[in-house]
Amino acid sequence: MGEYFFPLKKITSKFKKIKSKKDLQDFIQERSAHVTQTTLYGYLKTRIGTRYVAMLEDEKFAESINIAKWNIYVTAISDLTFYVFSVLIAQKNLKQNDAAEVFNNIIIYEIKNGLDKNIGKKANENFVKKSQVINWNKYYLESPFKDSGLALYNWSPIADELKVLDKEIVLNSIKLKWNLVQNDFKELTKNLNFY
Repeated sequence: MGEYFFPLKKITSKFKKIKSKKDLQDFIQERSAHVTQTTLYGYLKTRIGTRYVAMLEDEKFAESINIAKWNIYVTAISDLTFYVFSVLIAQKNLKQNDAAEVFNNIIIYEIKNGLDKNIGKKANENFVKKSQVINWNKYYLESPFKDSGLALYNWSPIADELKVLDKEIVLNSIKLKWNLVQNDFKELTKNLNFY
């Protein structure tokens, strides 16, 4: 089953604090992967039940999981990038907004790990469009993880008639995971200020 997970160093590695752009990029990448994996595979396991392992061995189903995984993940990266930069700009007086650079660096890294170039390209285009219209000072207050919740719901390879019954549960499960990430980020940046 490990082959279905993102090839990241250590998803659960804990940061002591975020003090560089590289730390920020690693935080976004690791936490987005963790949220994507735990919510997608958790949902599939719950919905499929005892046939879960057998389904993962089915080639077509494994392929659909892979497509879902990458599409949810790039949306999660986007949501978290917007969130962290919005917090840093609004609360920490960050002047230099490097959100697009950080996002693009992660996408380039993940293309080397198997992310389809077309998914990466589309994710970049969507990120640029969204970055031009959001209010960076308020974004973190306005349902910042809505898109990744909808991506989890829409991309999960579950029959539509079953998904309808699960929508509220699926959206709540990812929201709870993002709440933990937000708490982590607050803790890691509590002494961070830009002057």
